[in-house]
Amino acid sequence: MDIPAATSSAAGSAPSGGAAGSVPAAGQDAPFPVRRVDTASLKALAHPLRVQILEMLSRYGAQTACSLGELLNESSGSTSYHLRQLAKHDFVREVEGKGTARERWWERPRGAIQITSPELATSPATEEASRLVTREFEHGRQAVLADFMAHGSESLDAEWLHAALISTANARLTADQLARYTSALEAYGHRLLEDIRNEGEQEGARPVQIHLNAFPILGVPASAGGRGRNVTERPERKAP
Repeated sequence: MDIPAATSSAAGSAPSGGAAGSVPAAGQDAPFPVRRVDTASLKALAHPLRVQILEMLSRYGAQTACSLGELLNESSGSTSYHLRQLAKHDFVREVEGKGTARERWWERPRGAIQITSPELATSPATEEASRLVTREFEHGRQAVLADFMAHGSESLDAEWLHAALISTANARLTADQLARYTSALEAYGHRLLEDIRNEGEQEGARPVQIHLNAFPILGVPASAGGRGRNVTERPERKAP
């Protein structure tokens, strides 16, 4: 799993706080920069507040320790400490030419962060760290979607409600078909979003999250929607 790339105001590339980029197949390049973390940087990231800080920088662009504290209901001392730890492993960086020695501005570097891999899965410690990061990120994504579903109609103008899209599609695919679908869709979405970002900041713009989920459904009959078989399949986790 990849953590989404930062927003345009945070020098981002892929949809953020939005669709997490899929890992490109062998021989393929992602349509945006992808950082593959090592054991040390993964362990440094594996703290709920640090994941939340990355998410806030992705959603809202560059922030100070103070503004992050307000967003996350934490003290500025706490967010400042965790920003420094993230900076040691290049998850965040100072914004050049902005702020002062007492009030530094921070941003996410351009690109997505891949926090799962066969190499990291060989160690119980790094596998658990990967789970913590993905779990914390997913909690944040679910929360903003649930908030929109519950309160969007009472909080947003009609034009925003009409522009939003909650969509689900179902299909029976092979792993290769799913890989081709997600790669093509991700590449197209990235190009379209870059075109929009190149238009510059527009009056009336607000933070937007874009989600795309495409995955095999586990623990259901393999014949559901298929041809005649009526067995329940649940793929086993295999060591790499």
